[in-house]
Amino acid sequence: MNRKQMKRNFLPYVFLALFIVGVLFLFDSLNQKVNVLTYDEFMDMANQGKITEVQIVPKSRASVYEIRGIADGYNENETFFLRVPLSNDVLSEVLDVQKKYDFKLDTSPDPESSTFLLFLINVLPMVILIGGVFFFITRQMGSANKSMDFGKSRAKLNPDSNKVTFKDVAGLDEEKEEVQELIDFLKEPKKFQRLGARIPKGVLLVGPPGTGKTLLAKAVAGEANVPFYFISGSDFVELFVGVGASRVRDMFKQAKHNAPCLIFIDEIDAVGRQRGSGIGGGHDEREQTLNQLLTEMDGFGANEGIIIIAATNRPDVLDPALLRPGRFDRQVTVNLPDKKGREEILAVHARNKIFEDNIKLSNIASRTVGFSGADLENLLNEAALLAVRRNKAAISMEELDEAHDRVIMGPAKKSHKYTEHEKKVVAYHEAGHAVLGLRLSGANEVQKITIIPRGNAGGYNLMLPKEETYLSTKTELLETISGLLAGRVAEETIFGEVTTGAHNDFEKATKIARSMVTEYGMSDLGPVQFEHQESSVFLGRDYNKSRNFSGQVAFEIDQEQRKIINECYEITKKIINENLDLLDLIANTLLKYETITKEQIEYLVEHGHMPNEEDSTSDDDQTPKLSDLSLNELKDMAKERNIKNYNKMKKEELVKALEEYSEEDEL
Repeated sequence: MNRKQMKRNFLPYVFLALFIVGVLFLFDSLNQKVNVLTYDEFMDMANQGKITEVQIVPKSRASVYEIRGIADGYNENETFFLRVPLSNDVLSEVLDVQKKYDFKLDTSPDPESSTFLLFLINVLPMVILIGGVFFFITRQMGSANKSMDFGKSRAKLNPDSNKVTFKDVAGLDEEKEEVQELIDFLKEPKKFQRLGARIPKGVLLVGPPGTGKTLLAKAVAGEANVPFYFISGSDFVELFVGVGASRVRDMFKQAKHNAPCLIFIDEIDAVGRQRGSGIGGGHDEREQTLNQLLTEMDGFGANEGIIIIAATNRPDVLDPALLRPGRFDRQVTVNLPDKKGREEILAVHARNKIFEDNIKLSNIASRTVGFSGADLENLLNEAALLAVRRNKAAISMEELDEAHDRVIMGPAKKSHKYTEHEKKVVAYHEAGHAVLGLRLSGANEVQKITIIPRGNAGGYNLMLPKEETYLSTKTELLETISGLLAGRVAEETIFGEVTTGAHNDFEKATKIARSMVTEYGMSDLGPVQFEHQESSVFLGRDYNKSRNFSGQVAFEIDQEQRKIINECYEITKKIINENLDLLDLIANTLLKYETITKEQIEYLVEHGHMPNEEDSTSDDDQTPKLSDLSLNELKDMAKERNIKNYNKMKKEELVKALEEYSEEDEL
């Protein structure tokens, strides 16, 4: 809060305090009884010794003395008052009586002789009163103006928009090319006018949350060095019908005064939904706002220097009139980044962070399939927070691994205690996924396995596609289903019973199998699409599916779906039974270390043990073990191998003789 606001908030309390003091003073005056006496009555009381206290105040302008005081028999709030001519004789008489009866006498100077006191008594109360009235009137007028201000635009000018440029936007190369024309138009509109080119009035950015739509809009304004107005779609909609339309008019009025400029409307689907359709009818306020928005965009001149960029992740619910040429006539899809884009995004967010020398952003990009730009920024931020929490000077791979798991599954529940049987079941379950990932080329590759609980899961298996592709073959989908079923198969094979731990695997596998039958045409029912997602504008996202088939076909779909799952289950069971040694090796390693990574799994498959373990497959007769044997054991070995004079040899000589014997035997 600044000083001006503090003064504004403090002044009402000052006026309130003065008002209370004045009211108390007024009540005190009303309760006080004043007896007006004549001079003779006063002198009679004084000569009788009834006066106890007197105060004399001279009034020069009126040429009188004002005498106030208290007499015997008066109540607490009772006093007397009289006025006498201003003369020395009167004052002498009062002084003589005071000497005789010794009552309290107080003389005050004339207040009218002091300019300050005169101002304080006569002028200051009027100034305070007039100031208080003026303050409250202006305050009420300001409140009235604010109450009538709801029709003004809520669009705000971003002062930092020019600081964001294309250097801050990574992984969106094609998207930046699409909006490059907007920058050129805002910089040099005459170049387009000369050739009769019409720049799109509105650009619609479509994509999942966190992919950088708002950042891209800011970068366009920053590159063009023009004002950037931003507003949310929900800021237009109010309780009163017509307010949203008024705000749209005011927004475009401000934009025309500041052209060339850029207006960014975030979440435009809040105001741009389809009109007059669906259950529940329309929404008068939203529809009027949308109508006004359509009218204003149509009312633009050919090249007025105003560009509107809107963002949404639900383009399917927008009114068709918004998307026609002349309004939002260019649609730019901002998708999730690929591996190259993720590496570039990580490089942008890693500028102000300190990493250890062995950290490679390309490795992090490979393990973050499906991450948006916001997810990647959050990943590095979580890693930095963990490094600070652990008092490290730089971010290591350990913090990045933990941050990756936190973003996906939440923090590890290290305090959760397994029973030994549960821990073993989880270890074999996760090891089953790993075996299928290693043995099937189309199955997802295991990147990391842990049996430490995270979120609602008892264990965690990070499985990613071996390559990022836009298409999936039937074989790859089937092998993916087999990989998902491997955890349940491993439980059934090792323990002879099943648990509830595979419910999420079944959910994913069933969804893939259902899509293969009803959407992808990958079954004996032929290349027919039986189902497709149908999202309702008013009932919500994916409320139902459109089913264009009979009950008999529904039965056949269920059969085909069950057939795919059962065939994959049998294939998975066969692979698990053929690789029981590998399953035991991975499961036992998990029980010992609790977490293993892709590199450790590969080393484990190749060497049969973890990288930090010594090779336990060496023979008992190797040289390093001879020196550990006792003298009698060495003599027994020499006797078996017919070494002469072994009884006369010392321990060192026996070890040397046995080593030579072994070398000759190998030759």
